[in-house]
Amino acid sequence: MLQDIKTVPMTAPQVDAMIALAGGAEALFSKRARKYKELELKAQELTEDAIRNLILHEYTFLKRPVLIFEEHIFIGNSAKEVGAARTFLATK
Repeated sequence: MLQDIKTVPMTAPQVDAMIALAGGAEALFSKRARKYKELELKAQELTEDAIRNLILHEYTFLKRPVLIFEEHIFIGNSAKEVGAARTFLATK
């Protein structure tokens, strides 16, 4: 399922499922988001719950794209992550 999170916000269960697959909220968190700097979050110690809430309430904090296939998750657009996703999907 393709979801445009700008127009169809993520639900708490969706975010929680992604966190579970990723092994923690930090793996999903984008420090490149404009609001990261605006809110001066770098100076703060963010808990997993705080990161979850930021992602849930502001889609720009989610590192994108996120690809979920069965019980596998691929996060971001780094060459390594895109390559891993391509390799995985080629076997399916």
